[in-house]
Amino acid sequence: MKPANQGKICFFNSTHAWGGGEKWHFEMASALNDLGYNILFIAGKDSALSKKLSDSTISYLTLSISNLSFLNPFKIFRLRKLFRKEKVSVIIMNLSADLKVAGIAARLAGVKRIIYRRGSAIPVKNKFLNRWLFSKVLTDVIANSEATKATLLQNNRRLFPLEKIHVIYNGLKIEDFLVANDKKIYDSAPGEILIGHAGRMVYQKAHEYLIDIASNLKKAGVNFTLLLAGSGPLENEVKKKVSDLGLQDDVVFLGFVEDMVLFMKTIDVFVLTSRWEGFGFVLAEAMIQKKPVVAFNISSNPELVVHGKNGFLANPFDTEEFSNYLVTLIRNKQLQENFGNTGFQMVHEKFSFNRSVNNMITLLGEVS
Repeated sequence: MKPANQGKICFFNSTHAWGGGEKWHFEMASALNDLGYNILFIAGKDSALSKKLSDSTISYLTLSISNLSFLNPFKIFRLRKLFRKEKVSVIIMNLSADLKVAGIAARLAGVKRIIYRRGSAIPVKNKFLNRWLFSKVLTDVIANSEATKATLLQNNRRLFPLEKIHVIYNGLKIEDFLVANDKKIYDSAPGEILIGHAGRMVYQKAHEYLIDIASNLKKAGVNFTLLLAGSGPLENEVKKKVSDLGLQDDVVFLGFVEDMVLFMKTIDVFVLTSRWEGFGFVLAEAMIQKKPVVAFNISSNPELVVHGKNGFLANPFDTEEFSNYLVTLIRNKQLQENFGNTGFQMVHEKFSFNRSVNNMITLLGEVS
């Protein structure tokens, strides 16, 4: 049944890459579209999102946006004309570059709800343009975790009203993760523990800590293999560190892994060494496969990992403590099982996609 007094909701995301923000944008737009909301999606030309949209039933357009597009008044006025023509009532953006262009155009077009989704637990810079955008353009902000909400205003507590920052978790389509098969992405030897990590090889993910932890495990005599899913600009540096520490036989580089369900089903324990996380989606993905987790006690991790219940949280960047927790977990099969079962239940209760959609519907209210 279509929502009453329906207006058009525009999801606006111009990035070319595919990441957590793009996944959230596409899945949320798809869910609302299926529920009868009037959706328009504006995506970057030749982007991962545009390809996804071409295979969907969502109405969409493509365009190019850069960090300097806000200096081009013609682009802003063309978007204003488009928003008026399409009778857009709500716009939801995911990038600061989009906010500076589409947000301004939406305000000029008289769009009633102008929403910025923040997906990174990093403070907004206290610059004039940001102060103006948050005070004069935006009506609401969506944060992907309590940690993101808390850090958003760290540089300026008066930047935006706290009550207008709404936490909506990314949410997992749990049924997609409960695939029954015996396939594995890697065959382990008898008695060998498979430790998994998934993430782009960039500064944020701090793979150097992970390799130090692997070295500690080897010194402790643990029989393990570390499976690394992902690639990125720092891959050669990570491989060099693995070689320098003599871990070539203990670390496997899988590259980009399309099937994360298969990856999570393969491993025994999941670890995350990031410097920060907006929402540690991979932690939830591991938990839905009943895998225990170990991570640093930073940003949103405590929202997913309850220390001693479904995993361990080490003091930030203390690789020795992290290693000790991991050894404790590896050597206690019952603890692994207990953590896995608790994490599975937690994802069902707190991080289901249906719950995220319902929270989004509540935020939107009656779109007119």
